[in-house]
Amino acid sequence: MEAGQSLLLDASKGHGFFASQLKSVRPKDAQRWVWLAYDQLHLSFLDSLKSEDSELGVIMIESSLKGRSMPFHQQKLAFLLSNQRHFALEVQAQGYPVHFISTNLSFGDALGHLGEFGVIESFQHAERSLRTSIATLVDAGKIVVHSHPGWLTRREWFESSVGIEPPFRMDKFYRKVRKETGWLMEDGKPVGGKYSFDAENRFPWKGEDQPPPAPVYSVDEMDEEVTEMVRDLFGDHPGHVDLSTVPTSKDDVTQALAFALQCLPHFGRYEDAMTEKSIGLFHSRLASLTNLHRLLPVHIVEAILDSQAPLNSVEGFLRQMIWREYVHHVHDVTDGFRSLDVQRSSAQRGARWQHAPAGTEQDHPNFLNQQEALPQAYWGSTSGLRCLDACVEPVMDEGWTHHIPRLMVLSNVANLLDVNPRELTDWFHAAFIDAYDWVVEPNVLGMGTFALGTAMMTKPYVAGSAYINRMSDHCKSCAFHPKKNCPMTRLYWAYLARHGEAFEGNHRMSMTLRNVQRRSPEERALDAATFEHVKQVLAQGKTLHPEGVHDLRQWTS
Repeated sequence: MEAGQSLLLDASKGHGFFASQLKSVRPKDAQRWVWLAYDQLHLSFLDSLKSEDSELGVIMIESSLKGRSMPFHQQKLAFLLSNQRHFALEVQAQGYPVHFISTNLSFGDALGHLGEFGVIESFQHAERSLRTSIATLVDAGKIVVHSHPGWLTRREWFESSVGIEPPFRMDKFYRKVRKETGWLMEDGKPVGGKYSFDAENRFPWKGEDQPPPAPVYSVDEMDEEVTEMVRDLFGDHPGHVDLSTVPTSKDDVTQALAFALQCLPHFGRYEDAMTEKSIGLFHSRLASLTNLHRLLPVHIVEAILDSQAPLNSVEGFLRQMIWREYVHHVHDVTDGFRSLDVQRSSAQRGARWQHAPAGTEQDHPNFLNQQEALPQAYWGSTSGLRCLDACVEPVMDEGWTHHIPRLMVLSNVANLLDVNPRELTDWFHAAFIDAYDWVVEPNVLGMGTFALGTAMMTKPYVAGSAYINRMSDHCKSCAFHPKKNCPMTRLYWAYLARHGEAFEGNHRMSMTLRNVQRRSPEERALDAATFEHVKQVLAQGKTLHPEGVHDLRQWTS
């Protein structure tokens, strides 16, 4: 294919295993054609449109342009593409004609070339980027959009409990959903006498309960073909492909849910724990499947409610499922935060992946005006902070780690270094196999950083070495001592000193800010010097050493 040449291929006319399994179809093979996007991989979408007087056909699209739109982890691309191809054959096996397109065009442009298929039906797309891509076709009546059948909750539940203007708070929505659905409710009251068991879910893991080994999935011919395709087309992207670690086939989905239920009894107690002995501990690893709707959220909820797991684990898991709905609604009602009145700044897109050209600069939420570049440590360079390096390693290997490393290490360190929130968000979006705009932006801009101010969170999630030492074993193998010379605590105090004015009037920050003021001038100077030193070393892609941090004291004394 020549540079700039548009390509729109019927995959059934191609070569290889997948092409050999696809049947060739024509527009007249169905009376109605439905486009199922890459995150709508469940037959229930088609079930909602079935009627006796019409036959349905399915259109599916894989776009190399989408794959190139960010430096997506190779594992993420392979996971998505293999699931999409497996699902296409599953749909075909159910008797639906499937027109599968491979293209280098956008989804909107590709669909625009399918005029012979008539008016194409689709479902409301979770990702704003997809909605934008097809907006012109929808406005022209060439695509008809139906409501999305995969969500657990209704927008009116969100609006009646939370509203459509900030501040947005999860608790009211959570209680509303519990009452509307009856989940963990008896006679209108929460089972166990309270809605939250968070106090029972904050224990470190000391090895007393052993997590099950991470599942290993069989790699079939489809997986092998996708692996080679991703290596060929996206070999300059970060990471590598190993589809034995992620579910792709229908049988794999069943295995993944069984593993999650095996983890559930201990999930609650160790939900906030981190350890280098087990990347996932008792976390389900289901988010990637759920966000593709390969596994429906309602089926997960039904399974956990039917389990015999302790109440604190079941409630904690249910809370995570409803949080997923909550961030979707927040992103939706704010048009991806574009309607929010919040301080913004220009940011370079692309997450600083060195093999990709920088994207265009755009204005994005940045309440604290944080402007530092994302360090290369997030792409695998050694930082010298064991907590950071230990959390980046599984992301570079598998495109995944559970939500506490994401929040309390990966986001926390970037926050303390004043990394531009958009760059951090783009990194999460590119690096994680479960990241899509509707879920990653609220979680990183709204919670992982304080880019939205108090729109979603009352205060920033920042912490020093004491928290990391208490909730993980990272400090045991670190060159720094958590109580003597770890720079994380001084970064914490320096962050609060730099941004203190932004937190004035915030009652949840008042005691912390008073503690900042109580620090001696000498300590505050050393805090600031530590911030500058760590920032400069990591910006150069170098490794921090205790000697360099120790030497700062003589310059500030």
